[in-house]
Amino acid sequence: MDILLVILQACVVIGAIVMGVRTGGLGLGLWGVLGTAILVFVFQLPPGSVPVDAFFIIIAVITASSAMQAAGGIDYLVAIASKIIQANPKRLTYVAPLVAFVFTVLSGTSNIFFALIPVIYETAYRNGQRPERALASSTVTSGLGITASPVSAAMAAYLVLMDGTGFGLPQILAITIPAAIVACLVTSLVQQRVGKELVDDPEFLKRVEAGTVQVPAALRARYAEKVGAPAPGAPVGGGGVATGAGNAAPTRIEHPVPPGGAVSAWIFVAGTLLIVVLGLFPGLRPAFPDEEGEVVPIGMSTIIEMIMFTVALVIILVRRVKPAVVVEQPLLKAGFVAAVALFGIAWMADTFIAANEETIIEPLGAMIEANPLLLAVALFLVCGLTTSQSATTNTMIPIALAAGLAPGIITAMWPSLIGVWLFPANGSQIAAVETDLTGSTKLTQVPVWHSFTIPMLVSWVAVVLAGLLIQLVIPV
Repeated sequence: MDILLVILQACVVIGAIVMGVRTGGLGLGLWGVLGTAILVFVFQLPPGSVPVDAFFIIIAVITASSAMQAAGGIDYLVAIASKIIQANPKRLTYVAPLVAFVFTVLSGTSNIFFALIPVIYETAYRNGQRPERALASSTVTSGLGITASPVSAAMAAYLVLMDGTGFGLPQILAITIPAAIVACLVTSLVQQRVGKELVDDPEFLKRVEAGTVQVPAALRARYAEKVGAPAPGAPVGGGGVATGAGNAAPTRIEHPVPPGGAVSAWIFVAGTLLIVVLGLFPGLRPAFPDEEGEVVPIGMSTIIEMIMFTVALVIILVRRVKPAVVVEQPLLKAGFVAAVALFGIAWMADTFIAANEETIIEPLGAMIEANPLLLAVALFLVCGLTTSQSATTNTMIPIALAAGLAPGIITAMWPSLIGVWLFPANGSQIAAVETDLTGSTKLTQVPVWHSFTIPMLVSWVAVVLAGLLIQLVIPV
Protein backbone atom coordinates (compact mmCIF):
# COMPACT_ATOMS: atom_id res chain seq x y z
CA MET A 1 0.00 0.00 0.00
CA ASP A 2 2.84 2.39 0.88
CA ILE A 3 4.50 1.72 -2.47
CA LEU A 4 1.24 2.45 -4.30
CA LEU A 5 0.85 5.76 -2.47
CA VAL A 6 4.44 6.75 -3.29
CA ILE A 7 3.85 5.92 -6.96
CA LEU A 8 0.69 8.03 -7.00
CA GLN A 9 2.55 10.91 -5.33
CA ALA A 10 5.38 10.58 -7.85
CA CYS A 11 2.81 10.76 -10.65
CA VAL A 12 1.54 14.02 -9.18
CA VAL A 13 5.08 15.45 -9.08
CA ILE A 14 5.94 14.32 -12.61
CA GLY A 15 2.55 15.38 -13.93
CA ALA A 16 2.91 18.87 -12.44
CA ILE A 17 6.36 19.25 -14.04
CA VAL A 18 5.12 18.03 -17.43
CA MET A 19 2.12 20.34 -17.36
CA GLY A 20 4.32 23.21 -16.21
CA VAL A 21 6.71 22.68 -19.11
CA ARG A 22 3.78 22.56 -21.54
CA THR A 23 2.28 25.72 -20.10
CA GLY A 24 5.62 27.52 -20.08
CA GLY A 25 6.62 30.74 -18.33
CA LEU A 26 5.02 31.14 -14.91
CA GLY A 27 3.21 27.87 -15.51
CA LEU A 28 6.11 25.75 -14.27
CA GLY A 29 6.04 27.37 -10.83
CA LEU A 30 2.26 27.55 -10.59
CA TRP A 31 1.82 23.89 -11.46
CA GLY A 32 4.48 23.14 -8.84
CA VAL A 33 2.43 24.92 -6.18
CA LEU A 34 -0.67 23.04 -7.29
CA GLY A 35 1.27 19.78 -7.04
CA THR A 36 2.30 20.75 -3.51
CA ALA A 37 -1.34 21.47 -2.61
CA ILE A 38 -2.41 18.04 -3.90
CA LEU A 39 0.36 16.32 -1.92
CA VAL A 40 -0.69 18.18 1.24
CA PHE A 41 -4.50 18.09 1.01
CA VAL A 42 -5.05 14.79 -0.80
CA PHE A 43 -2.12 12.68 0.43
CA GLN A 44 -1.80 14.44 3.81
CA LEU A 45 1.95 15.02 3.45
CA PRO A 46 3.45 17.77 5.64
CA PRO A 47 4.45 20.79 3.53
CA GLY A 48 8.15 20.90 2.71
CA SER A 49 10.49 23.80 3.38
CA VAL A 50 9.60 26.94 1.45
CA PRO A 51 12.70 28.04 -0.57
CA VAL A 52 12.64 31.58 0.77
CA ASP A 53 16.39 32.28 0.59
CA ALA A 54 16.77 31.01 -2.97
CA PHE A 55 13.68 32.97 -4.05
CA PHE A 56 14.94 36.26 -2.65
CA ILE A 57 18.48 35.76 -3.93
CA ILE A 58 17.03 35.52 -7.44
CA ILE A 59 14.85 38.60 -6.85
CA ALA A 60 17.85 40.56 -5.52
CA VAL A 61 20.18 39.59 -8.36
CA ILE A 62 17.61 40.15 -11.07
CA THR A 63 16.72 43.55 -9.61
CA ALA A 64 20.37 44.61 -9.82
CA SER A 65 20.66 43.16 -13.34
CA SER A 66 17.53 45.01 -14.44
CA ALA A 67 18.82 48.29 -13.00
CA MET A 68 22.04 47.72 -14.96
CA GLN A 69 20.00 46.97 -18.10
CA ALA A 70 17.90 50.13 -17.67
CA ALA A 71 21.10 52.18 -17.31
CA GLY A 72 22.67 50.70 -20.44
CA GLY A 73 25.08 48.36 -18.68
CA ILE A 74 23.98 45.30 -20.66
CA ASP A 75 24.57 47.26 -23.87
CA TYR A 76 28.07 48.09 -22.64
CA LEU A 77 28.88 44.44 -21.91
CA VAL A 78 27.50 43.39 -25.30
CA ALA A 79 29.59 46.05 -27.03
CA ILE A 80 32.76 44.74 -25.37
CA ALA A 81 31.91 41.15 -26.25
CA SER A 82 31.15 42.18 -29.82
CA LYS A 83 34.54 43.86 -30.23
CA ILE A 84 36.38 40.82 -28.85
CA ILE A 85 34.52 38.45 -31.17
CA GLN A 86 34.99 40.57 -34.30
CA ALA A 87 38.67 41.17 -33.54
CA ASN A 88 39.43 37.45 -33.77
CA PRO A 89 37.55 36.14 -36.84
CA LYS A 90 40.08 33.42 -37.68
CA ARG A 91 39.77 31.96 -34.17
CA LEU A 92 36.04 32.57 -33.92
CA THR A 93 35.12 29.00 -32.95
CA TYR A 94 37.47 29.28 -29.96
CA VAL A 95 36.90 32.91 -29.00
CA ALA A 96 33.09 33.11 -29.24
CA PRO A 97 32.34 30.21 -26.82
CA LEU A 98 34.74 31.62 -24.22
CA VAL A 99 33.24 35.11 -24.57
CA ALA A 100 29.70 33.71 -24.24
CA PHE A 101 30.76 31.82 -21.10
CA VAL A 102 32.57 34.74 -19.45
CA PHE A 103 29.79 37.25 -20.02
CA THR A 104 27.18 34.83 -18.68
CA VAL A 105 29.33 34.43 -15.56
CA LEU A 106 29.56 38.20 -15.11
CA SER A 107 25.88 38.94 -15.70
CA GLY A 108 24.40 35.81 -14.09
CA THR A 109 22.09 35.19 -17.03
CA SER A 110 22.53 33.68 -20.48
CA ASN A 111 20.01 36.22 -21.82
CA ILE A 112 22.99 38.40 -22.65
CA PHE A 113 23.88 35.84 -25.32
CA PHE A 114 20.88 36.81 -27.46
CA ALA A 115 22.57 40.07 -28.44
CA LEU A 116 25.75 38.23 -29.44
CA ILE A 117 24.06 35.82 -31.86
CA PRO A 118 23.94 38.25 -34.83
CA VAL A 119 27.55 39.28 -34.17
CA ILE A 120 28.81 35.70 -34.16
CA TYR A 121 26.81 34.86 -37.27
CA GLU A 122 27.95 37.89 -39.28
CA THR A 123 31.59 37.44 -38.26
CA ALA A 124 31.54 33.78 -39.31
CA TYR A 125 29.59 34.45 -42.51
CA ARG A 126 31.72 37.39 -43.69
CA ASN A 127 34.88 35.36 -43.22
CA GLY A 128 33.53 32.38 -45.13
CA GLN A 129 33.27 30.13 -42.07
CA ARG A 130 30.48 27.69 -41.33
CA PRO A 131 28.30 29.70 -38.86
CA GLU A 132 27.02 26.54 -37.17
CA ARG A 133 30.41 25.87 -35.59
CA ALA A 134 30.64 29.09 -33.60
CA LEU A 135 26.90 29.62 -33.10
CA ALA A 136 26.12 26.15 -31.71
CA SER A 137 29.19 25.91 -29.48
CA SER A 138 28.68 29.44 -28.09
CA THR A 139 25.02 28.77 -27.35
CA VAL A 140 25.95 25.67 -25.38
CA THR A 141 28.90 27.18 -23.47
CA SER A 142 26.81 30.18 -22.43
CA GLY A 143 24.89 27.62 -20.35
CA LEU A 144 28.10 26.57 -18.58
CA GLY A 145 28.31 30.10 -17.21
CA ILE A 146 25.16 29.53 -15.13
CA THR A 147 26.89 27.06 -12.78
CA ALA A 148 30.03 29.21 -12.67
CA SER A 149 28.35 32.53 -11.85
CA PRO A 150 28.05 33.71 -8.24
CA VAL A 151 24.90 35.64 -9.16
CA SER A 152 22.87 33.16 -11.23
CA ALA A 153 19.49 31.76 -10.16
CA ALA A 154 20.83 28.21 -10.16
CA MET A 155 23.74 29.23 -7.93
CA ALA A 156 21.27 30.83 -5.54
CA ALA A 157 19.47 27.51 -5.18
CA TYR A 158 22.69 25.53 -4.94
CA LEU A 159 24.23 27.71 -2.22
CA VAL A 160 21.16 27.31 -0.04
CA LEU A 161 21.23 23.52 -0.44
CA MET A 162 24.97 23.29 0.26
CA ASP A 163 24.74 25.43 3.39
CA GLY A 164 26.14 23.47 6.31
CA THR A 165 28.20 21.07 4.18
CA GLY A 166 31.39 23.09 4.54
CA PHE A 167 31.35 23.65 0.81
CA GLY A 168 30.74 27.32 0.11
CA LEU A 169 30.94 29.67 -2.87
CA PRO A 170 34.77 29.68 -3.11
CA GLN A 171 34.98 25.87 -3.29
CA ILE A 172 32.10 25.70 -5.77
CA LEU A 173 33.64 28.28 -8.11
CA ALA A 174 37.07 26.67 -7.76
CA ILE A 175 35.55 23.59 -9.42
CA THR A 176 32.96 24.94 -11.83
CA ILE A 177 34.98 27.79 -13.39
CA PRO A 178 38.13 25.89 -14.45
CA ALA A 179 36.08 22.83 -15.41
CA ALA A 180 33.87 24.99 -17.63
CA ILE A 181 36.89 26.63 -19.28
CA VAL A 182 38.27 23.18 -20.08
CA ALA A 183 34.87 22.22 -21.51
CA CYS A 184 34.79 25.39 -23.64
CA LEU A 185 38.17 24.60 -25.17
CA VAL A 186 37.41 20.92 -25.78
CA THR A 187 34.03 21.79 -27.30
CA SER A 188 35.65 24.35 -29.62
CA LEU A 189 38.30 21.86 -30.68
CA VAL A 190 35.66 19.29 -31.64
CA GLN A 191 33.21 21.80 -33.11
CA GLN A 192 35.88 23.19 -35.44
CA ARG A 193 35.68 19.88 -37.30
CA VAL A 194 31.89 19.59 -37.43
CA GLY A 195 30.12 19.80 -40.79
CA LYS A 196 31.34 20.63 -44.28
CA GLU A 197 33.02 23.89 -45.19
CA LEU A 198 30.41 26.49 -46.09
CA VAL A 199 31.22 26.52 -49.81
CA ASP A 200 30.77 22.73 -49.90
CA ASP A 201 27.50 22.66 -47.96
CA PRO A 202 24.59 21.56 -50.20
CA GLU A 203 22.02 23.51 -48.18
CA PHE A 204 24.05 26.73 -48.48
CA LEU A 205 24.56 26.22 -52.24
CA LYS A 206 20.83 25.60 -52.66
CA ARG A 207 20.01 28.82 -50.84
CA VAL A 208 22.52 30.73 -52.96
CA GLU A 209 20.84 29.46 -56.13
CA ALA A 210 17.44 30.39 -54.70
CA GLY A 211 18.71 33.90 -53.95
CA THR A 212 17.92 33.75 -50.22
CA VAL A 213 21.56 34.23 -49.22
CA GLN A 214 24.60 35.76 -50.92
CA VAL A 215 28.08 34.30 -51.27
CA PRO A 216 30.38 36.29 -48.95
CA ALA A 217 33.38 38.06 -50.51
CA ALA A 218 35.76 35.65 -48.76
CA LEU A 219 34.27 32.70 -50.69
CA ARG A 220 33.52 34.18 -54.10
CA ALA A 221 36.69 32.88 -55.73
CA ARG A 222 36.23 29.36 -54.33
CA TYR A 223 32.55 29.39 -55.27
CA ALA A 224 33.33 30.39 -58.86
CA GLU A 225 35.95 27.64 -59.05
CA LYS A 226 33.52 25.06 -57.65
CA VAL A 227 30.48 25.80 -59.81
CA GLY A 228 32.28 27.25 -62.83
CA ALA A 229 30.39 30.54 -62.67
CA PRO A 230 30.63 33.83 -60.74
CA ALA A 231 28.67 34.10 -57.52
CA PRO A 232 25.20 35.53 -58.19
CA GLY A 233 23.93 38.70 -56.60
CA ALA A 234 25.51 41.73 -55.02
CA PRO A 235 28.18 41.34 -52.32
CA VAL A 236 26.04 41.88 -49.24
CA GLY A 237 25.99 40.01 -45.93
CA GLY A 238 23.50 37.25 -45.23
CA GLY A 239 21.95 39.31 -42.48
CA GLY A 240 21.58 42.36 -44.69
CA VAL A 241 24.79 44.05 -43.51
CA ALA A 242 26.97 45.28 -46.31
CA THR A 243 30.35 43.66 -46.62
CA GLY A 244 31.73 46.04 -49.20
CA ALA A 245 32.93 45.36 -52.72
CA GLY A 246 35.82 43.23 -53.80
CA ASN A 247 38.24 42.54 -50.96
CA ALA A 248 37.36 45.64 -48.94
CA ALA A 249 37.42 45.14 -45.21
CA PRO A 250 33.92 44.47 -43.88
CA THR A 251 32.23 47.08 -41.75
CA ARG A 252 32.16 46.24 -38.08
CA ILE A 253 28.89 45.69 -36.28
CA GLU A 254 28.61 48.44 -33.71
CA HIS A 255 26.51 48.29 -30.55
CA PRO A 256 25.66 51.80 -29.32
CA VAL A 257 26.08 52.25 -25.59
CA PRO A 258 23.87 54.79 -23.77
CA PRO A 259 25.70 57.40 -21.68
CA GLY A 260 26.57 55.93 -18.31
CA GLY A 261 26.25 52.36 -19.50
CA ALA A 262 29.86 51.61 -18.62
CA VAL A 263 29.44 53.02 -15.10
CA SER A 264 26.39 50.88 -14.37
CA ALA A 265 28.11 47.76 -15.70
CA TRP A 266 31.17 48.30 -13.54
CA ILE A 267 29.02 48.92 -10.46
CA PHE A 268 27.34 45.55 -11.07
CA VAL A 269 30.66 43.79 -11.69
CA ALA A 270 32.11 45.37 -8.53
CA GLY A 271 29.17 43.99 -6.54
CA THR A 272 29.72 40.55 -8.02
CA LEU A 273 33.43 40.65 -7.15
CA LEU A 274 32.61 41.78 -3.60
CA ILE A 275 30.39 38.72 -3.19
CA VAL A 276 33.24 36.50 -4.33
CA VAL A 277 35.71 38.18 -1.95
CA LEU A 278 33.36 37.81 1.04
CA GLY A 279 32.86 34.19 0.09
CA LEU A 280 36.62 33.62 -0.09
CA PHE A 281 37.31 35.33 3.24
CA PRO A 282 34.57 34.57 5.81
CA GLY A 283 36.44 36.65 8.38
CA LEU A 284 35.39 39.79 6.51
CA ARG A 285 31.70 39.07 7.15
CA PRO A 286 29.95 40.24 10.34
CA ALA A 287 29.69 37.40 12.87
CA PHE A 288 26.98 36.76 15.45
CA PRO A 289 26.18 34.02 18.00
CA ASP A 290 24.07 31.17 16.65
CA GLU A 291 21.49 29.14 18.58
CA GLU A 292 24.27 27.23 20.33
CA GLY A 293 26.12 30.39 21.28
CA GLU A 294 28.95 29.93 18.79
CA VAL A 295 29.96 33.07 16.90
CA VAL A 296 29.67 32.44 13.14
CA PRO A 297 29.77 34.72 10.07
CA ILE A 298 26.46 35.52 8.43
CA GLY A 299 25.56 33.25 5.53
CA MET A 300 26.27 33.94 1.88
CA SER A 301 22.55 34.02 1.08
CA THR A 302 22.15 37.12 3.23
CA ILE A 303 25.35 38.62 1.79
CA ILE A 304 24.17 38.19 -1.81
CA GLU A 305 20.75 39.66 -1.05
CA MET A 306 22.17 42.74 0.71
CA ILE A 307 24.88 43.44 -1.88
CA MET A 308 22.69 42.94 -4.95
CA PHE A 309 19.83 45.08 -3.66
CA THR A 310 22.41 47.74 -2.73
CA VAL A 311 23.96 47.51 -6.20
CA ALA A 312 20.52 48.14 -7.70
CA LEU A 313 20.05 51.21 -5.52
CA VAL A 314 23.53 52.59 -6.31
CA ILE A 315 22.92 52.23 -10.05
CA ILE A 316 19.53 53.94 -9.73
CA LEU A 317 21.04 56.84 -7.75
CA VAL A 318 24.27 57.27 -9.73
CA ARG A 319 22.68 56.97 -13.16
CA ARG A 320 19.39 58.61 -12.10
CA VAL A 321 17.32 55.73 -13.41
CA LYS A 322 13.63 55.87 -12.61
CA PRO A 323 12.55 52.81 -10.59
CA ALA A 324 9.52 52.46 -12.87
CA VAL A 325 11.88 51.95 -15.82
CA VAL A 326 13.72 49.19 -13.95
CA VAL A 327 10.47 47.32 -13.43
CA GLU A 328 9.78 47.41 -17.18
CA GLN A 329 13.05 45.70 -18.16
CA PRO A 330 12.87 42.28 -19.87
CA LEU A 331 15.43 40.86 -17.42
CA LEU A 332 13.19 41.60 -14.44
CA LYS A 333 10.25 39.84 -16.06
CA ALA A 334 12.41 36.82 -16.94
CA GLY A 335 13.89 36.76 -13.45
CA PHE A 336 10.48 36.86 -11.79
CA VAL A 337 9.38 33.90 -13.92
CA ALA A 338 12.52 32.01 -12.86
CA ALA A 339 11.91 32.83 -9.19
CA VAL A 340 8.30 31.60 -9.31
CA ALA A 341 9.35 28.44 -11.18
CA LEU A 342 12.01 27.76 -8.55
CA PHE A 343 9.56 28.44 -5.71
CA GLY A 344 6.86 26.08 -6.96
CA ILE A 345 9.04 23.19 -8.14
CA ALA A 346 11.40 23.33 -5.16
CA TRP A 347 8.53 23.41 -2.67
CA MET A 348 6.82 20.45 -4.33
CA ALA A 349 10.06 18.45 -4.59
CA ASP A 350 10.94 19.04 -0.94
CA THR A 351 7.43 18.05 0.15
CA PHE A 352 7.65 14.78 -1.79
CA ILE A 353 11.29 13.98 -0.87
CA ALA A 354 10.99 14.73 2.85
CA ALA A 355 7.92 12.50 3.18
CA ASN A 356 9.37 9.52 1.31
CA GLU A 357 12.98 9.25 2.42
CA GLU A 358 12.71 5.66 3.62
CA THR A 359 10.49 4.35 0.83
CA ILE A 360 12.13 5.75 -2.26
CA ILE A 361 14.79 8.36 -1.56
CA GLU A 362 17.11 6.09 0.43
CA PRO A 363 17.09 3.32 -2.24
CA LEU A 364 17.58 5.92 -4.98
CA GLY A 365 20.33 7.52 -2.93
CA ALA A 366 21.99 4.13 -2.52
CA MET A 367 22.01 3.70 -6.29
CA ILE A 368 23.62 7.11 -6.77
CA GLU A 369 26.11 6.38 -3.98
CA ALA A 370 27.09 3.11 -5.66
CA ASN A 371 27.20 4.72 -9.11
CA PRO A 372 27.87 8.47 -8.67
CA LEU A 373 27.80 9.06 -12.41
CA LEU A 374 24.06 8.37 -12.27
CA LEU A 375 23.71 11.80 -10.64
CA ALA A 376 25.23 13.42 -13.73
CA VAL A 377 22.83 11.51 -15.97
CA ALA A 378 19.84 12.39 -13.77
CA LEU A 379 20.75 16.10 -13.69
CA PHE A 380 21.27 16.12 -17.45
CA LEU A 381 17.94 14.44 -18.27
CA VAL A 382 15.80 16.27 -15.70
CA CYS A 383 17.17 19.64 -16.81
CA GLY A 384 16.49 18.71 -20.42
CA LEU A 385 12.90 17.84 -19.57
CA THR A 386 12.19 20.85 -17.33
CA THR A 387 14.46 23.38 -19.15
CA SER A 388 15.08 24.92 -15.72
CA GLN A 389 18.52 24.78 -14.11
CA SER A 390 17.33 26.11 -10.75
CA ALA A 391 14.31 23.78 -10.54
CA THR A 392 16.49 20.79 -11.46
CA THR A 393 19.00 21.81 -8.80
CA ASN A 394 16.34 21.88 -6.11
CA THR A 395 14.90 18.57 -7.25
CA MET A 396 18.06 16.45 -7.62
CA ILE A 397 20.74 17.88 -5.32
CA PRO A 398 18.87 17.01 -2.08
CA ILE A 399 18.79 13.37 -3.24
CA ALA A 400 22.54 13.42 -3.81
CA LEU A 401 23.12 14.96 -0.38
CA ALA A 402 20.85 12.36 1.24
CA ALA A 403 22.89 9.66 -0.50
CA GLY A 404 25.98 10.89 1.32
CA LEU A 405 27.93 11.92 -1.77
CA ALA A 406 30.84 14.25 -1.05
CA PRO A 407 30.08 17.93 -1.78
CA GLY A 408 33.02 18.07 -4.20
CA ILE A 409 31.67 15.18 -6.27
CA ILE A 410 28.18 16.68 -6.31
CA THR A 411 29.60 20.02 -7.43
CA ALA A 412 31.61 18.35 -10.18
CA MET A 413 28.41 16.71 -11.45
CA TRP A 414 26.28 19.84 -11.08
CA PRO A 415 27.27 21.41 -14.46
CA SER A 416 25.39 18.49 -16.04
CA LEU A 417 22.63 21.11 -16.14
CA ILE A 418 24.06 21.66 -19.63
CA GLY A 419 21.31 19.18 -20.53
CA VAL A 420 19.04 22.23 -20.74
CA TRP A 421 19.94 22.19 -24.46
CA LEU A 422 18.75 18.58 -24.95
CA PHE A 423 15.56 19.67 -26.72
CA PRO A 424 15.41 22.73 -29.00
CA ALA A 425 12.99 24.45 -26.64
CA ASN A 426 15.13 27.42 -25.61
CA GLY A 427 15.10 30.91 -27.06
CA SER A 428 18.85 30.94 -27.72
CA GLN A 429 18.67 27.79 -29.84
CA ILE A 430 15.73 29.01 -31.88
CA ALA A 431 17.30 32.46 -32.33
CA ALA A 432 20.58 30.93 -33.53
CA VAL A 433 18.77 28.75 -36.09
CA GLU A 434 16.66 31.65 -37.37
CA THR A 435 19.64 34.02 -37.58
CA ASP A 436 21.78 31.62 -39.63
CA LEU A 437 20.51 32.29 -43.16
CA THR A 438 23.08 29.87 -44.62
CA GLY A 439 21.10 26.96 -43.15
CA SER A 440 24.12 25.39 -41.45
CA THR A 441 22.62 25.75 -37.96
CA LYS A 442 19.51 23.62 -37.98
CA LEU A 443 16.97 21.45 -36.24
CA THR A 444 15.87 18.03 -37.50
CA GLN A 445 12.85 15.77 -37.39
CA VAL A 446 14.43 14.02 -34.39
CA PRO A 447 13.90 16.34 -31.37
CA VAL A 448 17.16 15.40 -29.62
CA TRP A 449 19.37 15.61 -32.71
CA HIS A 450 20.18 19.12 -33.88
CA SER A 451 23.13 21.46 -34.34
CA PHE A 452 23.53 21.82 -30.57
CA THR A 453 23.63 18.10 -29.76
CA ILE A 454 27.33 17.42 -30.41
CA PRO A 455 28.67 20.50 -28.56
CA MET A 456 26.23 19.79 -25.71
CA LEU A 457 27.41 16.19 -25.28
CA VAL A 458 31.09 17.12 -25.62
CA SER A 459 30.69 19.95 -23.08
CA TRP A 460 28.86 17.64 -20.69
CA VAL A 461 31.50 14.92 -20.72
CA ALA A 462 34.38 17.41 -20.58
CA VAL A 463 33.02 19.55 -17.75
CA VAL A 464 32.14 16.56 -15.54
CA LEU A 465 35.47 14.79 -16.06
CA ALA A 466 37.42 18.01 -15.47
CA GLY A 467 35.33 18.77 -12.38
CA LEU A 468 35.89 15.32 -10.90
CA LEU A 469 39.64 15.74 -11.29
CA ILE A 470 39.68 19.29 -9.90
CA GLN A 471 37.57 18.45 -6.84
CA LEU A 472 40.28 16.03 -5.70
CA VAL A 473 42.50 18.97 -4.74
CA ILE A 474 39.78 21.24 -3.30
CA PRO A 475 39.87 21.28 0.52
CA VAL A 476 36.57 21.03 2.39
